[in-house]
Amino acid sequence: KGLVGVGPLAYLRGEILIDDGQVYVSRVLEDGSVRVEENPSATAPFFVYANVTKWHTLPWPENTTSIAQLETFLDQKYAGSNAPFALRLTGTVNRANIHVQNLPEGSQVRSPQEAHVGQVNVELPRQEVTVVGFYSRKHQGVFTHHDSNLHLHLITADRSLMGHLDAVEFGSMKLFVSEE
Repeated sequence: KGLVGVGPLAYLRGEILIDDGQVYVSRVLEDGSVRVEENPSATAPFFVYANVTKWHTLPWPENTTSIAQLETFLDQKYAGSNAPFALRLTGTVNRANIHVQNLPEGSQVRSPQEAHVGQVNVELPRQEVTVVGFYSRKHQGVFTHHDSNLHLHLITADRSLMGHLDAVEFGSMKLFVSEE
């Protein structure tokens, strides 16, 4: 209970999202479609997680519709702290783009670009979602991308699609951050 986490599946062959102890894995099938299943024994080459015992609700920042705007809000809100934290968003996205890693078997990765070979990109229309992620100013290239303080994974309310969140137009959302 309370465990949240995000990261790629072993061998970069999918994505993992943990939400309140439920482990969801997305994989690309041979036909290019994405399947999500629960798999508590999934493994990852790197992973960020936290056991959140209490969430703090923040008012959704006015006029925030993108990941960059959410990051700017968090940068300003937590300007005096360097502590990383988990976050959870629930609500409606007007649209979203996610990707699911799908590195060909036997591939060797020597650069971030090579890590994304074979990934499948999925565009989602308006729908209810949960986003689990992490914010940190000190972990770029460790558990966030090299150019961001955020690492976010999105799962649809019906649990049919899940992946790394690349772009979004947020609709009506609720924002929760882990309390220290």
